Amino acid sequence: MSDTAHGTTTGAVARRLGVSPTTVRSWDQRYGIGPAVRADGRHRRWSPEDIAMLDEMCRLTAAGVPPAEAARAARQARPSARRTVPGAAPAAPAARSGVAQDEAGVTPGTPAAPAGVVPGRTGAGPGSGLPLGDVRQEARGLARAAVRLDGPAMERLLQEVLAEHGLVTAWQEIMVPTLHAVGRKWESSGDRYVEVEHLLSWHVSTALRRAAVTGPETASPAAPVVLACVPGEQHTLSLEALAAGLAERGLPTRMFGAAVPPEALDAAVRRSGPAAVALWSQARSTANHALARHVAGTAFGVRGARTAPLVLLAGPGWVGRPPAPGMVRPHGLREAIDVIARLYGEPAVSAEH
Repeated sequence: MSDTAHGTTTGAVARRLGVSPTTVRSWDQRYGIGPAVRADGRHRRWSPEDIAMLDEMCRLTAAGVPPAEAARAARQARPSARRTVPGAAPAAPAARSGVAQDEAGVTPGTPAAPAGVVPGRTGAGPGSGLPLGDVRQEARGLARAAVRLDGPAMERLLQEVLAEHGLVTAWQEIMVPTLHAVGRKWESSGDRYVEVEHLLSWHVSTALRRAAVTGPETASPAAPVVLACVPGEQHTLSLEALAAGLAERGLPTRMFGAAVPPEALDAAVRRSGPAAVALWSQARSTANHALARHVAGTAFGVRGARTAPLVLLAGPGWVGRPPAPGMVRPHGLREAIDVIARLYGEPAVSAEH
């Protein structure tokens, strides 16, 4: 990210968050999600606190919160203290708008305080230094272990929360808040805590993969679910969470991982004959709608009874365009699992499960 003396440019912020500069400007104009100060009164320059606010906006909209509501929450989360930049004018007052646009992907999260939260307690607790907010106590423990670079403690905690709460709750209410807190800390501390983010991500990935391979699935003749990141997409954690959630339900999966080339994805679909294909895109720049249409139109099976897979457009990169026939865009991890489970005749699981 290229910083200037007065802060970070809109283009650099957009690249960091995986959204377009137009989206960042639109949020500023529509919802007042703008920098606290502006260089020479006109050009947007984003401080680490401003970027953390935008990251919160991205997290909330990805979790299914309408943009206007997400903007109010993100503005409230921004520290009240404003840094004064010499020669810079105060930002314009927050805009008020009722415009709402669904910007959710499969990126899981929850805008409300989850069950088990102690009201009024904020922060990650003594010794963590991470901006967690109101979260489950297990997330505080995971954050403290991450900051200490205590790998064995993270592994033990992750195994415990998966066993006690199940995959969806453990991911949405414990893993994701901790990962977001580490990311915000990294953004606002001059590239410190990168080692914390890497170690935490590795342990989360390890726990998810372990859950995916130790689920109740047996050798099943049923068509599997293909999971793949689109070409150019390296973010896999949310897709790994989906794989683990399907394994928890005993559903067969085939995980192909990051940045799958188009020809390899085509071969995987034709050879495995999947019931569904989940394509993950973290940013709009990687969302390949032509490839998604191709996969949705891929027919296989015996002549006269050919079928095609249901394509799940997973991740925030797919927002902004309605799904084409043969595709769905689930608005959360639980919904994605339920959509796929119904293909196998499995019932949906309530949020309280």
